[in-house]
Amino acid sequence: MHLARFPRVRLAHLPTPLEPLPRLSEALGVEIWIKRDDCTGLAGGGNKTRKLEFLLGDAMEQGADTLVTQGAVQSNHVRQTVAAAAAHGFASEVILEERTGSQAIDYTRNGNVLMDRLFGAGMRTVPGGTDMNAELERTAAEVRARGGKPYIIPGGGSNAIGALGYVDCAREIVVQADELDMQVDRIVTATGSAGTHAGLVAGLAVMGADVPVLGVGVRAPKAKQEENVLKLARETAALLGRPDAVKADMVVADCDYVGEGYGLVDEAVIEALKLAARTDAIVLDPVYTGKAMKGLIALARAGRFENETVVFLHTGGAQGLFGYQGEIEGAL
Repeated sequence: MHLARFPRVRLAHLPTPLEPLPRLSEALGVEIWIKRDDCTGLAGGGNKTRKLEFLLGDAMEQGADTLVTQGAVQSNHVRQTVAAAAAHGFASEVILEERTGSQAIDYTRNGNVLMDRLFGAGMRTVPGGTDMNAELERTAAEVRARGGKPYIIPGGGSNAIGALGYVDCAREIVVQADELDMQVDRIVTATGSAGTHAGLVAGLAVMGADVPVLGVGVRAPKAKQEENVLKLARETAALLGRPDAVKADMVVADCDYVGEGYGLVDEAVIEALKLAARTDAIVLDPVYTGKAMKGLIALARAGRFENETVVFLHTGGAQGLFGYQGEIEGAL
């Protein structure tokens, strides 16, 4: 697993901390640690920064001058991508999908959207359900037509190149745990566009670390999510020269905590945000980490993690809280 073979642009503050959550652990009766990928640094941090190190490296090697990507209106991935573009002299063009249907001013203009504009992204919005891959191709064609050289980054930065960022994170977690003489029994993370989940699975498999990863789904049904993660994990392992390392039983997603849909907040998500904040002062987001914590809390209370040491991967996204002010503040 020699990652120096791949082009890379250093963007993140690494290694991110691996810390105990003593008060949350006491509240849930499970030993919980947190991997602080909200602290990667770029534009406020988040998991996409690790992926973008390899994606930008590839874009530079290809001679691109414009990053083209897509996401939901309050996309953390888009925020980090346009920040990376600004920091390295790329133009950026993004398509935002009205995935939740919200037209609230705080959702459509504040939070990540405000930061996208601050970083100078070219932006357009499309209705929910739009074919986003087609929109990426259309935008790339427009960039070419005006003489630019586009580099398309899929939603979430989730392809095999981007997933290398979480192969590296898997290595980092194992090294940190070894330094602490701590046995990790399980990693829990949000799983959406699949790159983070797939990269962890591939990295752990290639290392032979034998640490299970539980992805708490934020959008797709279980069968579809596991299919997406397995495909990408195998593609990532193949990129590392180990195409047979990832087995189907290594990919597990629990999609019982999505609620009414992607980006839609419910009472249990708000309770998860409050519990994390009021025990160990951890700020989560309503879309990804809030739902992952919702799942972790429910599973812990059901005895799923009995006698385990669990690492919760914090993928960032607190900037999106400001897009949900109207839905959250009344419950605080």
